[in-house]
Amino acid sequence: MIILNRVLSIFFVIVCVFLSGVVLMQEGKDQGLGAIGGIADSYWGKIRGRSVEGTLEKLTAAAAVLFLVLAFALNMIK
Repeated sequence: MIILNRVLSIFFVIVCVFLSGVVLMQEGKDQGLGAIGGIADSYWGKIRGRSVEGTLEKLTAAAAVLFLVLAFALNMIK
C-alpha cells in the first residue's frame, strides 16, 4: 500500500508540472480589437482544433482529468 501511494504521488507531481507547463504555453483568449471587425470568425478560428493551440487545449483537458482522478485516488488510499 505504501509503494502504491508513493508511485501515485510521483505520477501526481509529474502531472501537476505538465499541467502547469501546458497552461502557461497557451495564448490568451482575448480578441482585442479584432473581435469588433468580425475577424474572430476567420478561417483561422475555424481550423483552430487542428492547430497547435487546439492541441494544447486538448492536452490541458486530458491532464486536468488525470489530475482529478489521481487526486481522488490518492485521497482514497490514505
